[in-house]
Amino acid sequence: MHIIIVSMQKAPTGSSLEKQLLIKSFIWPAAFVLLLWLIKLVEEVSGFSLSGYGMAPRNLQRIYGVFTYPLLHKDLGHLAANSVPLLFLGTALYYYYRRISHQVFIQLYLISGLWLWVLGSFGSIHIGASGLVYGFTAFHVTAGLIKRNTRLLAFSLLVMFLYGSMVWGIFPDFFPKRNISWEGHFTGMMAGILLALFHRNQGPPRDQYSWDDEEDEEDEEEKGEETDDEARQNNTSSHLQSNGLT
Repeated sequence: MHIIIVSMQKAPTGSSLEKQLLIKSFIWPAAFVLLLWLIKLVEEVSGFSLSGYGMAPRNLQRIYGVFTYPLLHKDLGHLAANSVPLLFLGTALYYYYRRISHQVFIQLYLISGLWLWVLGSFGSIHIGASGLVYGFTAFHVTAGLIKRNTRLLAFSLLVMFLYGSMVWGIFPDFFPKRNISWEGHFTGMMAGILLALFHRNQGPPRDQYSWDDEEDEEDEEEKGEETDDEARQNNTSSHLQSNGLT
């Protein structure tokens, strides 16, 4: 005798799937921010500052700063200021671009760091993840504007509303008394724009509207008419050849 077990478990709804996706998208940005706080905690407990391991532009002996400078922060206030946008913008990256999210994160990390190493002021030391924040911001805004996707456009407008004032951070004359890494902000922003253009065909597709379908149908009809005309011309030519009239 066979016993049939009927499962009463409900299939996940669209809202529950979106919630699961959002939670998964939060994991990697949260892990990165947690790493930043653990490093700062070690500094605070040990009383030893790791700032000396930051970025030293055009210093070959300290090229490792490309990898270390976003992990280090001046103080808890500096770290807290970067943590919230890293979580928010990072989660959005993994939510909207989950297939290429790791790739974009690594590319942004390395490209912005290498550009800063080349273009930064010689003799200066740069620390902090604000370059990544500028990169994420520029990526989301640029992608939202060029991809013609309603959700991405709405999110890019939200990002501009929340973080649009950050653009002044690439102009050192606006903050003459603050020792900010405007070169890091600038290289991060440029890297974000570059990556948005490079990956413009990735992520959510552009919205399809009724007039797009009509244009496609018109193109297909025109191609069909051209094919019919060519067929008639070929038939006429074959007929003439068979009668020796060519």
